[in-house]
Amino acid sequence: MGARHEERRRQIAEALLAIIDRHGLDAVSLRDVAAEAEVSLGAVQHYFRSKDEMLLFALDYISERGTERIQRNLGQGERPPRAIVRDILAELVPADDQRRAELRIATAFTARSLVSPNLADHLRTGYAALHDVLALLIRHAQDAGEMPAALDPERTAATLFALAEGLGTHVLIGHRDPQGALAILDEHLDRLAATAR
Repeated sequence: MGARHEERRRQIAEALLAIIDRHGLDAVSLRDVAAEAEVSLGAVQHYFRSKDEMLLFALDYISERGTERIQRNLGQGERPPRAIVRDILAELVPADDQRRAELRIATAFTARSLVSPNLADHLRTGYAALHDVLALLIRHAQDAGEMPAALDPERTAATLFALAEGLGTHVLIGHRDPQGALAILDEHLDRLAATAR
């Protein structure tokens, strides 16, 4: 797949995300995405054979953007495993307009997955991958003395993931502000660190 091909797919994905953010998933049509991306309907159909294929690509695209932000943070020198865990979890809390839009879109996908087995399967795969990364980092944090050795990494990863995702939803609907949500996340991580000492 050439760079031009990938660039056009991303252009279409950005258009799709803009429509979903403004109007929700039900408003998405290939024709509207083509108009938003300022390309022909045929161009959209060339890159995506169906609406579902386009939606799955857009979901992966959102995930990639978050991963790129985390990797940029990782590129800032050696960082302890606990700090990396915090970076990953903080991506689930919308602290700026881009993350807020991404979470609104991800929430729309989650709601759609309740009636779309293919989308639900795709989300489960993504959730499992993120869970595995968190569990691995927690093991590294335990080895480094940053988290208690007695913790079950799998259960701790599940708890932290659920906490961050729930806080993100609370921010999205205005129940909490981003700083307050991140403070709760940090307080929980600090308690884990304190019990390791």
